[in-house]
Amino acid sequence: MKIVVAGGSGFIGSRLIPALLADGHSVVLLTRRSGARAPAGAAAVQWTGRPGGARLSALDGADAVVNLCGVGVADRPWTDSRRREILDSRVESTAALVEGIAAASPRPRALINASAVGWYGAPSEGGESAPRGTGYLPEVCARWEEEALKAKGARVVLLRIGVVLGAEGGALARMLLPFRLGVGGRLGSGEQWFPWIHVDDVVGMIRAALADERWSGPINAVAPNPATNAEFTRALGAALHRPTVFPVPAFALKLLLGDMSVLLLGSQKLLPSAALTRGYAFRHPRVDEALRDVVGGASGK
Repeated sequence: MKIVVAGGSGFIGSRLIPALLADGHSVVLLTRRSGARAPAGAAAVQWTGRPGGARLSALDGADAVVNLCGVGVADRPWTDSRRREILDSRVESTAALVEGIAAASPRPRALINASAVGWYGAPSEGGESAPRGTGYLPEVCARWEEEALKAKGARVVLLRIGVVLGAEGGALARMLLPFRLGVGGRLGSGEQWFPWIHVDDVVGMIRAALADERWSGPINAVAPNPATNAEFTRALGAALHRPTVFPVPAFALKLLLGDMSVLLLGSQKLLPSAALTRGYAFRHPRVDEALRDVVGGASGK
């Protein structure tokens, strides 16, 4: 297939594009950066990431579009301007792709659109039938998904991604140093559920969604065996052969992070019901093995 990937220079995209090329697909990377280079074997096309711009001729004849655009949710404090940036970077890029799909000739048949488990809010529990939450993150995810669903004539997959584990980026990359120094520990009570997934399985689910037309609508990209924060902490300590005896009190996180503390203290016991129903086989279903794999990969760099 010809596959166009937007936001493909980030953590997930840098793993996805080589996998798609290895599958024999033709890949075009949409990038905002002037002079940016795609991975070997792929093409890079510059775009604005905003609707109302020049026609996206790169979408002509594409079989599918994968949208991974969006600035990091946990990278900076949630000031008013950062909240707007988090929302706009997702909604505007999706609107631009939907606009491009409508104008393409012939049109792409599928849009695999990233979303997040933030749609459910916290606390939450269950599969894709769990209700939508309230507050900032559920509102961002809802508007993001609503924009994707405007892609008329395309099969739209809403990939609600959990906390992605990988050595190259994401939340775990920032956690490794304190744990390696032996000063890691559970957050708050540690009883809150942690919706994790290995980056290999995010890539695997995108590949499955591209190949199988049964994949449509909301899909939880989380591992089938959720872990509490305390269980995750113990597993990471064991993978690194380090103690995990320095808990961080909930009140300290709330004072330090404000509203952002929900990312660490909110409990989400979510399951990948739709993916399992469609026969997806997880490469890393258990958190202890997943963390050993990630830590081993990080140690080998």
